[in-house]
This record gives sequence, C-alpha cells and structure tokens, in this order.
Amino acid sequence: MEQQRLACFAQLGAALESCSRAGTAGPDAVHRAGGKRSVLPPEPCPTPRSCRPRIATRPPAEGRLRSPSHPARPDAVTTAPEPFLDEQKSLACVHCGLCLGSCPTYLETGNENDSPRGRIYLMRAVQSGRLPLADAVPHFDLCLGCRACEAACPSGVHYGELLESTRDHLERHHQRSPWQNLLRRVLIERIFPHPGLMKVALLPARLIKQAEAAHLLPKFARDALDLLPAEMTTGHLPAISPAIGRRRGRVGFIRGCVMNVMFGRTNENSIRLLNRAGYDVVTPSTQGCCGALHAHGGNLAAARETARNNLTAFADESLDAIIINAAGCGSTLKEYSHLLPDDPRALAFSAKVKDLSEFLVAAGFHHSAFRTPHPASRTTFHDACHLAHAQRITHPPRLLVKAVAGLNFVELPESDVCCGSAGSYNLTEPAMAERLQRRKVENILRTGATCVVTTNPGCLLQMRAGLDQAGAGHVETLHLADFLERSLASPSA
Repeated sequence: MEQQRLACFAQLGAALESCSRAGTAGPDAVHRAGGKRSVLPPEPCPTPRSCRPRIATRPPAEGRLRSPSHPARPDAVTTAPEPFLDEQKSLACVHCGLCLGSCPTYLETGNENDSPRGRIYLMRAVQSGRLPLADAVPHFDLCLGCRACEAACPSGVHYGELLESTRDHLERHHQRSPWQNLLRRVLIERIFPHPGLMKVALLPARLIKQAEAAHLLPKFARDALDLLPAEMTTGHLPAISPAIGRRRGRVGFIRGCVMNVMFGRTNENSIRLLNRAGYDVVTPSTQGCCGALHAHGGNLAAARETARNNLTAFADESLDAIIINAAGCGSTLKEYSHLLPDDPRALAFSAKVKDLSEFLVAAGFHHSAFRTPHPASRTTFHDACHLAHAQRITHPPRLLVKAVAGLNFVELPESDVCCGSAGSYNLTEPAMAERLQRRKVENILRTGATCVVTTNPGCLLQMRAGLDQAGAGHVETLHLADFLERSLASPSA
C-alpha cells in the first residue's frame, strides 16, 4: 500500500513539476540575481495549463525583501551533478502548497523559490543537472531551516533531512566568498562549538560593548554585537547533582555550547529544577557540541563526529533520560539515529533525549506550588521553531508557564513563526533575520506582555536585541528554566 502511495505521489509530483516549469515565469516565481533568472528550464507540459494547482498567495508588502541579501557566486568546477538527494523522500512532496502559509521566508518575499515546495523543485533540478547549483544557492541559504513546513505537511515530507543533504552537497561544491568562508567555516564551525574558544573570541566584543564604542564599527558588526546579552554567565556544573527530597531517578544533562558560555545560570537553574523534581543529575565532562550547527550548516561529517563523541560520553551512566534545555540542540540530539543509522547506540540515545519542559510535565512538576513574583505582570510564550516544529512540543512549556502566570498568561500572535535567529542565520542572512525579528517584536508588543518566555538561547538573544532596538527595554525575556526557578514556592516543590 505504501509503495502504491509513493508511486502515486511520484506521478503527481512529476506532472505538477513539469507544469510549473512551463509557466512559472511570473515575478513571484522568479528570483533575479546578477541578471540571471533562477527558473527551471521549460519542458513540454504533459497536461493542460489548467491542471496546475491554484494557490492563493499574499503579494509581498512594499519594502519587503524580494531576493536574498547576497548574489549567487560561481560554482567550483564539477564534472557532473553528484547524487545527494534521497529520491523517495523528495517525491513525498506532492507540491500541494499547504506549507506556503507556514514558511516565514515565503511570507516575507512571496517568491515560490523561497518556499518549501519551491526549494524541493530546486533540489531536484540541481541533482538532475537541469539547474546550475549557483542559481539555487541563494534560495537554499535564505531557508531558515525552521521546519514549520514539516508540521504543516499532510504528506509527512522530511524537509529537514532534504535540506541538510542539500547543504552538505552545496558546501562541498560551491565556492563562497572569503568573508562567508571565514564566517561559516571558522567562526560558526570551529569557535562556537568550543566554549573555551568562544569565551576568548567574545572577549573583544564584550570590551567594545562595555566601552560603548560600538558606533565605531560597521553596521553588520554593530548588529552582531547587539545580540550579545548584557550579562553573560558561565555555568559551573558538578559531575553529579543529587536529588532534593524523595529520589525518583537519574538523568543526564546536556550543557550545550552557547548555553554554557552565555547562559550558565540557566543551566544551573535547569539542574536545580530537575533536582527539585527528585532526580540526580549527571553532567559528563567529556560531552561536547551536539552537532546542530554543523548539520544545519552543511557539514554532516563533522556533525557525525560530534554525535559519536556524545554517544561515548553518556554510554556508561545508566540514565533514565538525557535532558536538554535548548530547542535547537534537542532536535539534533533526537535525530542522532538519522545521522548515524548504522550505529545501534544512536537510536537508544535519541530515545532517551527529552526537552526540559517535556520531562518536567511528564514528571508532574507543573502541579507543584508556584508563586507569581509580579502579580500584575502579563506573560507570553514564544515557540522556538525546533521545539514546536521539529520536536512537535508546544503544550508542556505552556502548562509550566501558566502554572506561574495563571490568568496573566496571554498567547502570542504567530508564536510559532521564526524570530529570525535560526542558529547562526542572523549572522549569515542578517537582512531577512532583521525583518523576522521586527515582525516578532511587533507581535510581542501587541500582547501588552512585560515578560516573554522561550526555550532556546538564540531566540532569547534575537528577541532581546529586537526589543531593545524598539525601545521596549521594559519587556523581560526569560528562559523557561529561569522563569520557573524564580517562581518556585519552596525547595521541596
């Protein structure tokens, strides 16, 4: 039955793809970069023009981006397209268009090439040799990798896997500018995953910020500097932190990279919450980066290497669960079996990985007694993309926030639309990131909330910078762990 379904999807997808190629020359379907049109070569349409799906799309508002922030660059010399795409998984997309309304970049540009189904068209066209890689690179780069399309897709397309495979191929066969190479290969891949190197690299930025000398820097550097929190705390986590009160089990803790350097107190609060819930917490010193930045940036080999290291680090700890408090890391940790399909340890490891909110609610922690620190404070919640879309977790963090805020909780409009952080996206694609940041801040201010809670460090940095730039410094941004720990009624809660 499954084979018949895939065969049907394949036939329908091929027909729609051919039809769309014959008539997608309109402004919303074509991206112009350097005088080139990123549109697939026309082929004879096997069915009438009327067969093409009619999708109602909102035209881009004036001032919105119509193209990526950088032009296409020439490809490195290759003799022939290298197979990189899982054909069966790509054929699961029937190009119905139900993903369009969930895609942040499509909402901003109105460009089909910047939509999930458009990018899958481009992936298949590059693999078949019908489209030069350089013409498709700007559209692949502009993708946030937020995976909102996966949550909206009725066919269950594994878009995240397709995107990672495509970017891995891209980084091995596309020639980037020296600046992009420095940013991606050095800063993001070689410094961010190592807390010690990150601390050293951030020292000049902190000094510039303290000296209030940011105005001397170019705009892109000022924008990057704005992302740094006013106070960075490095965590000092014990190898074992014992349970408080009745012991219920033993869990491992992933300290993260950015979390460990910039949000150390949040890590400490996360462990304290787990201790309060009755769990011993083990934090192996040999653990490292989860591999998310590598996998999302197109270096799957490095992502696999970091995954193997973590499998070894947690192998002999006899844990009931492995807890992560950063949404972006959590989605990658839960997909180690995809990165390492031939390693039996990967499936067992991923099965134990739980988001902090997911685990606390399963343990009944939201029924504990909380006190509200500011009774008149209105609180809202932002869904981190890789928690809501990649992990499909939206209810547990809300239960916990509402346990504190009560009737002062208010839902955030477009709470699951990306804020523009998306890992390192706000560094590599600052123009689009800024637009999404502004959109998120406008929605936050519309709620009248004075506190925004979320579950990912990148979101915290992005929203904090956006709120400050909007003159809304009175609106507090808090990680869920900090929000809960601050509100606990007693150590035995």
